[in-house]
Amino acid sequence: MFRYAATLLYAYSAVVLGASLDVSKVNGSIHVDEGQQAGDVSTVNGSITIGRSAQVEDVDTVNGSVHFDEGASAASAETVNGGIELGPQVQVRDSISAVNGAVTLRSGARVGGALENVNGKLTLEGAQVGGGIETVNGDIRIASGSRVDGGIRVEKNHGWSWGKSRNPSVTIESGAVVNGPLKFEREVDLYVGAGATIGPVEGVAPSRHAIP
Repeated sequence: MFRYAATLLYAYSAVVLGASLDVSKVNGSIHVDEGQQAGDVSTVNGSITIGRSAQVEDVDTVNGSVHFDEGASAASAETVNGGIELGPQVQVRDSISAVNGAVTLRSGARVGGALENVNGKLTLEGAQVGGGIETVNGDIRIASGSRVDGGIRVEKNHGWSWGKSRNPSVTIESGAVVNGPLKFEREVDLYVGAGATIGPVEGVAPSRHAIP
């Protein structure tokens, strides 16, 4: 589910000025300037910011957040410890994945592949996901005007913990569309708006609630 870089071969400046170059660091954040182009962008300890209308390929960090400004585009994005935010009209061709971190898609953002995490809230605010949503412990909010193709899957939590764990909440607001099955391998609290469109519910029966 998650890729890890085995080695980092080159270190570049934290600000990208050239076009189509791979940019990698071990310690430190990276900023791709507005309108610039770069290849793969990666760091181990640091955040990554892709400026407005900038174009890059794969974006990866281990300990840090990833932020895309309005109109930026990338092939994919992932982090282990940190959140990912796609600003308005951001386009990601393939997948978005995080282990411990929230993922937020603003209005008009689109992910062609899957949207995945383990821990952290997943939020679509008038955005689109083409390859489904998967999580283990994360809450999901699909706001009005959002569309998910490929359904939703909440995986069973195989981790060890004291007592009963909190149920994740899955909220699908009126005017949102989820095409494909909603597969639940654990208990969840499912909130569905009266005007929402969803696929069949499979697996563990959720506690269902209507949104006023």
